[in-house]
Amino acid sequence: MNLKIGQGYDAHRLVPERALILGGVSVPFDKGLSGHSDADVLTHAVIDALLGAAGLGDIGKLFPDSDTKYKNANSLSLLRETVCLVKDNGFTVTNVDATIVAQQPKLSPYREQMRANLADGLGVDASRVNVKFTTEEGMGFTGRGEGVAAMAVCLLNT
Repeated sequence: MNLKIGQGYDAHRLVPERALILGGVSVPFDKGLSGHSDADVLTHAVIDALLGAAGLGDIGKLFPDSDTKYKNANSLSLLRETVCLVKDNGFTVTNVDATIVAQQPKLSPYREQMRANLADGLGVDASRVNVKFTTEEGMGFTGRGEGVAAMAVCLLNT
């Protein structure tokens, strides 16, 4: 076995009149994340972790915000495309562990749907995907409610 570890991080500003999409779930909230695509920071962090582990660059290289075809793109579709690229390079996904950092809204009611969505996009069983949530207790941009961040690690096997 040849194991490769990757890590990813993403953060976006919260803005009015935009849907809050996390792990492919539309979370009811009065703000959403600003970005070129659907701004799904959780899925973006997972994509970057996969690309990092496979040595294939990052999300900005693969899906540049200068390309209009990615305007309002569904990040789960981008994840599926990334998994195909990772597989074409001889890797399989072993597992993913991710954390969303947000002061609000409360995200735990959406955990299992996020796990299921990510697992589907990754082509793995949901038992191989873990999603966690934390706050920064009022500190930093996430603690002040200015944005949401996510971190992910993945393990690939050849």
